[in-house]
Amino acid sequence: MEFVINNECFNKAITDVSKAVSLKTTLPILSGIKIVANRDGVILVGSNSDIVIEKVIPLMMDDEKVLEVYETGSVVVSAKYLSEIAKKLPKDIHLRANEKQVVTIQSDEIITTLNGFHSEEYPRLPQIDETACIKISSMELIDIINQTSFAVSKSESRPVLTGVNLSFNETHLSCAATNSQRLAYREIPIEIDVKGSFIVPSSSLNELTKLLKNEIDTIHIFVTDNYIVFKSKTVSLFSRLIEGNYPNISGLLPKETKTIIIMNTNQLLKGIDRACLFANEWKNNNVNLEIKEGSKIRISSNSMEIGKIEETQTIKMIKGEEDFGISLDGSFLMDALKAIRDEEIRISFCGSMRPVIIEPLDNPSQIHLISPVRTY
Repeated sequence: MEFVINNECFNKAITDVSKAVSLKTTLPILSGIKIVANRDGVILVGSNSDIVIEKVIPLMMDDEKVLEVYETGSVVVSAKYLSEIAKKLPKDIHLRANEKQVVTIQSDEIITTLNGFHSEEYPRLPQIDETACIKISSMELIDIINQTSFAVSKSESRPVLTGVNLSFNETHLSCAATNSQRLAYREIPIEIDVKGSFIVPSSSLNELTKLLKNEIDTIHIFVTDNYIVFKSKTVSLFSRLIEGNYPNISGLLPKETKTIIIMNTNQLLKGIDRACLFANEWKNNNVNLEIKEGSKIRISSNSMEIGKIEETQTIKMIKGEEDFGISLDGSFLMDALKAIRDEEIRISFCGSMRPVIIEPLDNPSQIHLISPVRTY
């Protein structure tokens, strides 16, 4: 195998696939990056068995030649040393691998050799049926992930709650995430050939959003028995699915409300942010919301050691009971408000110890639910 490649392109690809490589793996070959050179380009693969990232470097990018392949072939090279070496090289990189898997990396007058692994020993990528796929724009996919994945559980005691539930039907894709104390839900209309519900680790989806950050492309989604695959023209992410049954989302939503208010999203977010200065000192991160006389909401928090913060904001509209109070986790509130881009929100209160529903005023396809916290 032999090729010459643009330094910047090679380094970017190494950085991307390295995110899937674990240096503490029990399989030494998984500490490496698989490099495959063919006549159409170079492919880099990183894997830790739960997640696989594949990056394709074509011969031409933006009408400029970035790669020239002299001899096809494949090899697996230590991700740690390949990354460190490539970052420190000044010009285009000339890479060669001989039959004994010795890899020579040259740039200008700098020559480095690394001992590689036989690529045949590297785990094969999961087989996918490319006739059945879901197509979605990269921007839509990033949005729906960012608006939900923050609500997953950080505890491994219930593995299904550490993932995001992706559900596909004939007309839309929905995403839901919950840690049993809060819920983030979002759906978008989409034409779909595949139906089903799948639990994807939030860590995989967060890596996906980073990979797609600069991609303006259509993403193809494929599902196998154990994996979900997200594929663009130049990058693919394979993620192992989480087994189990996800909670019934509709069963979590309260059926009756006592008070509904409409407020300015950004104004409320800033008020909650201020209240969280002292809320962080309290064990449940408590922020208190109190509605008095119908037109005002009081936002407050206090710390026995530090002090108290309190402010009053105007409610744009109120329906139902006009004398009401509840305590919520301030960080949960801020996460939900940051995920909503609409100017105004509807907040539905269902009782002092019942969940609160927060949603954009004119967008019922996005819902945030937050359970109250006890103040005693």
